[in-house]
Amino acid sequence: MASLHSKVALVSGVSSGIGQSIARALVRSGFRVFGTSRNAGGIEGVSGVDLLPLDVGADESVRSCVQTVLARAGRIDCLVNNAGYVLGGAAEEVSIEEAKRQFETNFFGVMRMVKAVLPAMRLQQRGRIINISSLAGLVAAPPFWGVYAASKWALEAYSEHLRREVKPFGIGVSVVEPGSIKTNLTRNQSVAAAPIRDYDPWRERAFAAARRFEGNAPDPSVVADCVLRIVEARAPRLRYRVGAEATWVPRLHRIVPAAVFEKLIKRLFDIDIATTSSRRGASDRGDRPQETGRA
Repeated sequence: MASLHSKVALVSGVSSGIGQSIARALVRSGFRVFGTSRNAGGIEGVSGVDLLPLDVGADESVRSCVQTVLARAGRIDCLVNNAGYVLGGAAEEVSIEEAKRQFETNFFGVMRMVKAVLPAMRLQQRGRIINISSLAGLVAAPPFWGVYAASKWALEAYSEHLRREVKPFGIGVSVVEPGSIKTNLTRNQSVAAAPIRDYDPWRERAFAAARRFEGNAPDPSVVADCVLRIVEARAPRLRYRVGAEATWVPRLHRIVPAAVFEKLIKRLFDIDIATTSSRRGASDRGDRPQETGRA
């Protein structure tokens, strides 16, 4: 068993992609790493990582996970909140219950984890909390990811306030904001259960564009490298943007008129194409939107 003085990290959502890459990088850096997943038993062994079951949406699961880490390792030096998913769909299509589930994981799940580890970190008088956000937490894109973006915008504000509050205890808080990364985030996204056919042309083109961006994006290791820079820094910053998109898109958003930026986003995601004449005709006739369930 590792010494009580070893560096210990707890990383949520290590089943694949960014979380798994972060866990591997922390192991190489000398951390004892505990990685979590809702189905930890179904993950192929990640060398050097102690796998634990965790549902960030359940208070008891979070409490049990953190207590297990403290019992086994004696401390938690670094918490990486990576668990999350994308809920796709137009704002009108997403039900309140679906939106609540999105926030339960992406936002309240982070709050649960932070509240669970802070007593130990305050006792230690040191620690790092790293929240994995998104370019969507800075700019309202990609289209049809509105509730996902809202959960990340909430995470951004929460992290900034948390950073000021825990700094006197020697605890640092940072947010990592990746653009597109080559993972299965878009392919595994949840989609609103009651789609409205009127949105189909724009929604499907936007989803296809997001998948193309993801397929051409950098490897998750770029996010893992950023996390290592944060844990090794003497005075880490609040925000770290990862990837070219995460740099130029927010910058452009600040300097160009809103109408110009909106037009650019529509063009990038292939949703500036006019609707079909048949749909225009339906709208002109005052036909009501048709709602159908997705098979």
